[in-house]
Amino acid sequence: MVRTTRVRLDRIASSTRNLRLSPDVIVGDAIVPAEGFVLAVRILTDKSTYNTVEDPTGRLVSLRSGDVLAGTLGSRRALRGYAGEVPGQIAVGDRIEVLNLGGVIGRCTSDNPDIGPPFSAEVLGAVLSFPALGDRIGVAASISENAIPASTTLSCQVPVVYVAGTCMNSGKTVAATELVRGLTRAGKRVAAVKLTGVSLMRDTLSMRDAGAVASVTFNDAGLASTHSGSTVDVAQGLLNHLAQDRQAKPDVIVAELGDGILGDYGVQDILRTPALMGLAAAHVLAAPDPVGCWGTRELYRDRFQLPITVLTGPATDNEVGRDYIRDQLGLPAINARRDPGALVGVVEEALTSWRQSTSVVGS
Repeated sequence: MVRTTRVRLDRIASSTRNLRLSPDVIVGDAIVPAEGFVLAVRILTDKSTYNTVEDPTGRLVSLRSGDVLAGTLGSRRALRGYAGEVPGQIAVGDRIEVLNLGGVIGRCTSDNPDIGPPFSAEVLGAVLSFPALGDRIGVAASISENAIPASTTLSCQVPVVYVAGTCMNSGKTVAATELVRGLTRAGKRVAAVKLTGVSLMRDTLSMRDAGAVASVTFNDAGLASTHSGSTVDVAQGLLNHLAQDRQAKPDVIVAELGDGILGDYGVQDILRTPALMGLAAAHVLAAPDPVGCWGTRELYRDRFQLPITVLTGPATDNEVGRDYIRDQLGLPAINARRDPGALVGVVEEALTSWRQSTSVVGS
């Protein structure tokens, strides 16, 4: 028999937002050790860095020892953050770690010296949901509830600007945000989506603040983090959802591919899918240095057989990198921070070319 108790939450992580939790929840001792299930945990340590969690509004709030947090089981494979996984078994009283700012929780397998060890927490139980009106017996809550459905087919016909990069913190979100801002100011209705990564609202909220008429992430599709094998159907479901949004009615979708093109989050699956690439009006790539730019050019040409519209990121911060990209790689190089107008202009030209080519194909 499942034993239950009432718990008052001090913090509710944004990764749980599909459940629309209130601060007062009922937890049970029957825990499903699988990605997407939501647990209540008590924070056991204090930290001076990386010591906040994003709540369902997107606000970063502090975490302190003793706080009770609702977080989502998931994995993480961040080059410049934590690596972690969902344990094979989880019981009340076990120790678990907070793996990212979105409140994804699991067993940390590797930390990062720049941010120190993760928060350690005690498992209090599985947060229960009561899907049927009047139910007295709850079930373990999962963020798959109220999720945007994945799809094995792509019905979206809205052009997509894909923004990818060599790794995390390579300038992807800056570029995506400036594209949303510039295309919106040019009179287009722009929707935004983050297709891969680990749950965090920050990036799509930035794009929403820049003028996006709608924004969603893989978390809205019920994933705490993405993996190879899961991303294609989720991406198709999210793009279909945005295209069918009668209120948003987007003219173009800016899609950020979180993490790197060689990471563990399933970016490569998307880049290898003809239906998804058929919507690609532009490929904007971000890299931190010339070596990253060269590698990106090689991968897109030889492995993915995809054109690069423009390179951006820290590699384009000054003329040294920009000259290398233009002279040695033969590609446009535009810094999203210094010259967002030029970046938008290149993408607008690509959108025009895409529409012309699709109209010819359809005629």
